Amino acid sequence: MALISSIIFYIIIFLIVYVQVFFLVTFFENRKKIITRKGTLKLNNYPRVTVIVPGYNEEKTIYKTVQSLLSLNYPKDKINIILVDDGSTDGTLQIMEGFTTYSNIKVFHKENGGKHTALNLGLLQTTTDFVGCLDADSFVHKEALVRIMSYFEQDPSTMAVTPSLVVHNSKNIIQHAQKIEYHMSVYFKKMLGFLGGIHVTPGPLTIFRKKVFNDLGHYHQAHNTEDMEIAYRMQKNHYKIEHCNDAYVYTNTPLTVKKLYKQRLRWIYGFINNSIDYKNILLKRQYGNFSFFTIPSGIISIFAASFLFGKVVYNLGDFLYSKIIQFHTVGFNFLNPFNNFDLFFLNTQSFIFLIIMIYILVIFSTVIGRNLAEGTWGVSFHVVYFFSIFSIIAPFWLMRAIYNTAISKKPSWR
Repeated sequence: MALISSIIFYIIIFLIVYVQVFFLVTFFENRKKIITRKGTLKLNNYPRVTVIVPGYNEEKTIYKTVQSLLSLNYPKDKINIILVDDGSTDGTLQIMEGFTTYSNIKVFHKENGGKHTALNLGLLQTTTDFVGCLDADSFVHKEALVRIMSYFEQDPSTMAVTPSLVVHNSKNIIQHAQKIEYHMSVYFKKMLGFLGGIHVTPGPLTIFRKKVFNDLGHYHQAHNTEDMEIAYRMQKNHYKIEHCNDAYVYTNTPLTVKKLYKQRLRWIYGFINNSIDYKNILLKRQYGNFSFFTIPSGIISIFAASFLFGKVVYNLGDFLYSKIIQFHTVGFNFLNPFNNFDLFFLNTQSFIFLIIMIYILVIFSTVIGRNLAEGTWGVSFHVVYFFSIFSIIAPFWLMRAIYNTAISKKPSWR
């Protein structure tokens, strides 16, 4: 049994290193293509764009969200804004209705049915060739839309463009840790864009050609991850998705461990179940890197984190049990561990170096992601919070997502 566990362990470590190195190689192959633009940008043509803002009990942020759209560096007569109140029980609808004086803003109210139903109501009201969504707790950089639209101008085959998500105003160590995670996500999303393997078109200002919804249909409930499922559907139908690294959208993130746990449980549950729903495209050559790399690497990450956490817990328990037996047998000598210590017996097995390599590669990804998101080089001290918090908490939502999938229990949205 121990031999099998060791074999699985080494395979997992190898696969983790392989995934990280694959991203690294992709970065060096494409680094000259990564452009971070400063200042204003002019397009040859400014297509009309509709942005749908679905909201449920977002009275604290909706005003600032809409104001950020009104401040975009894009011709005002080319932007339509559709605000959809999904049955809020607070003052969200009243705040939305305050914007009806703007000629390019329409407000709709409906019974609560979930985000995908609010988005679909907005899609039914959309008459422009381009459409996107902005979550009601997010705020856009004034140059974000024009930079996204430049990708469509450069390549007519591009069907959707995702932005870079940045944590807005992190206040505590939970949000500081997420800030590092979001930096990593910017890096990974850009690399997946080069690979043609993007698997999520996030709610905060992903812009689509309306043709996507005309051809493939509207949003699905999709295990409360409609932004992931539509990306899977696009990949299955060979619709190109790009990532615009210098289109910044600032989003609010969970303040507490409990809220973070609920959010990530929903995300991981959505990934697992969307992957199951689209299992027929897994490891199929015609679906490219999305099929051979994106989905498998996500599955590997979930399994690896769960296995390694279980192994750590088992080894810790075994160690404590052996110490209890030792204590009952010969008593405890506080000085004994130090008297017997010898540098010769330090563990220098190869997997230790592989683990160190993994940490180095992860830190590298945070550095590149931070540069893409903030234009700043260097390792942030917040990486300590990231490793500490996510190493302890992440395995719990990963294993719970697996358990919920096994018993067909959907996690709540909030």
